[in-house]
Amino acid sequence: MTETLTIYCKNSNNKIEIPYGTTLAELLFICNIENKEEPMLGALVNNKVRPLSYRIHKPAKIDFFNYYSKYGRNMYMRSLFFLLSHAVNNTFDNKVKLLIKHSISGGRFCTLENYDKPITENIVNKLLNNMRETVSKNLPIENIVLLTSEAIEEFRKHNLEDKLELFKASDRIFTTIQKLGNSVNFYYGYLVPSTRYLMTFGLEMYENGLILKMPSKKNIRTMPKTRLLPKLFSVYKYDKDWAEKLGIPYSYNLNQINDEKQLQNEILVAEAYQEKRIAAAAEMIHNDKNIKIVLISGPSSSGKTTSCRRLSVQLAVLGYIPVQISVDDFFVERDDTPLDENGEKDFESLHAIDLPLFNDTLNRLISGEEVEIPTFDFTKGNKVWTGKKLKLREKSILVIEGIHCLNPELTAQIPEELKFKIFVSALTSISIDKENPVPTADNRLLRRIVRDYNYRGYSAIETIKRWSSVRRGEERNIFPYQENADFMINTSLIFEIGVLKPYAIRILLEVPESSEEYAEAIRLTVLLSFFKAIPESVLPGNSILREFVGGSKFTY
Repeated sequence: MTETLTIYCKNSNNKIEIPYGTTLAELLFICNIENKEEPMLGALVNNKVRPLSYRIHKPAKIDFFNYYSKYGRNMYMRSLFFLLSHAVNNTFDNKVKLLIKHSISGGRFCTLENYDKPITENIVNKLLNNMRETVSKNLPIENIVLLTSEAIEEFRKHNLEDKLELFKASDRIFTTIQKLGNSVNFYYGYLVPSTRYLMTFGLEMYENGLILKMPSKKNIRTMPKTRLLPKLFSVYKYDKDWAEKLGIPYSYNLNQINDEKQLQNEILVAEAYQEKRIAAAAEMIHNDKNIKIVLISGPSSSGKTTSCRRLSVQLAVLGYIPVQISVDDFFVERDDTPLDENGEKDFESLHAIDLPLFNDTLNRLISGEEVEIPTFDFTKGNKVWTGKKLKLREKSILVIEGIHCLNPELTAQIPEELKFKIFVSALTSISIDKENPVPTADNRLLRRIVRDYNYRGYSAIETIKRWSSVRRGEERNIFPYQENADFMINTSLIFEIGVLKPYAIRILLEVPESSEEYAEAIRLTVLLSFFKAIPESVLPGNSILREFVGGSKFTY
């Protein structure tokens, strides 16, 4: 007698009995929810991401997702990585390998390792045609479970030295590798079942390499226009190149440092490198005698506050008297906060700031007046006037931080020649391996989870739940203005995921399986598994990371 299981399918809102071992792909047809125009890519099974090949072996709540889910987009993106890697394997000899560097303009910037010639339109077209041909053949993308020792031999056979190094020190008994045609690879997450699911993608020349384009988040059939972001790209390139010169471009390079003194030295070098960039910004400001206001912007958990403090120290070295202001103290009263498209208070809107008061305050300060500055009480939702007053002296310079600081509308009443604009973000310079970059957004989310838990009383569930709204706000209010910056600072440290790991793991383990945020907690835990823990005791007191793990010499 065939054993049956009870499952609840959220998409069809019904409870049914199915045979033990039914795959998710089979269940799609049983529940009659397959959509060929916008196919399901995988499912949350008891709040764990699973591929369509997954066999159901216990009672489960199942929620299928397509491209418009964050889980679907992640799966689609990784699958495109493999599709392009497969095209590189088919186009070049075994020595030429794909390097996936970082995100840029809605895609991923890539280069070709061991290819010494310039990348041309002809090369791009060859790769693109190969990708399209592979999609038309509807080749399966297989998950193959091997003993880790066998997986290492497969990587050696296919000249994948980075994967080999990654798993040399692995404590896993088994490893899942992916196979597409004659190519094998490893990606830390599930892929789509076959190439037919990759219906839309793009490949273009970008700077000195390629950009692999994802479809629009709102319409899988359309491709967003590529924007040139020369300033952001330059910072990414500068720091990725520096990580390679340091000899720590990948997680396994960092994990292989077993000597405590060497680790401490690498950390001091990384911190000094970051301080040098902050000092360079201070020098640029010093060289322009017109500048009266420094505006620091960046997305959530990018380290704006510590950057503001450290820049102020460097300006003081040059003879300035820095006066720090936070835009957050100029929020409108809670009841006056604008509403978003869902009718909820939009705290990340520019118009959540009392713009007339903010500009009047700046103008009066620049004119030499003594001005009372409010403090915003986030508990009560209103500005509090405590008698705190500021007055600029001869060598004073205003250093202002806030998410809207690069938006021209924030300081519309202030002449441009008086302003110096800085964009800070945690642009992760270390990758897991050559085809598994660490998303900058994940780096910042880990920071925020740790900070919110330690200092704001928020659980991982609350932070993860809020994160998608935060990201939408960044796309709308911050990133469109990043190229307005006069200077960019990368606040990510090459060793920081190792420092965040012991804090984040403990917090993520508190997320129960019954929570919808469990899948994201599991995903972040998998990412952290590729990094060895590093004790926070190695951090200097002025480190950006102290803003998140504690022990900073600065007052927040």
